[in-house]
Amino acid sequence: MQLHPGMPAPDFTLYDTEKNQVTLSSFRGKQVILLFFPMAFTGVCTKELCSVRDGIAVYNNANAVVLGISVDSPFTLAKFKEIEQLNFPLLSDFNKEVSTAYGAIYDNFIGWMKGVSKRAAFVIDANGIIQYAEVLENAGELPNFNAIQQTLAA
Repeated sequence: MQLHPGMPAPDFTLYDTEKNQVTLSSFRGKQVILLFFPMAFTGVCTKELCSVRDGIAVYNNANAVVLGISVDSPFTLAKFKEIEQLNFPLLSDFNKEVSTAYGAIYDNFIGWMKGVSKRAAFVIDANGIIQYAEVLENAGELPNFNAIQQTLAA
């Protein structure tokens, strides 16, 4: 199912890099940016998440929380977060349930990997409603961060 602005965001609970449970609905009252990404330690994913790291003040000033999500294990994500000094939570969707619920999963990735998260961005408002949705088919493209920031400001 494809998610669109105006729809309620599917709630979920995933584990972060410290193996703590993180539930989307616990952020009610704040805007949330969900950034699905294919795989830690890959070039485009590193570029994307490091650009968010470097511009985190923009999101903090908009009373927004950034959550990065991939199907990597919490252990892989912890090492990636440490090496890249990422300043926002990374969540493991190892069982692929959340990526699937958000329509952000490849059946086949680079020909032989199954069930890898697509690069996608969602902005969820303080009431849990999707305000922005972008799911990219080409993993080499980046989300439209200008549109994300405009959505946060609206």
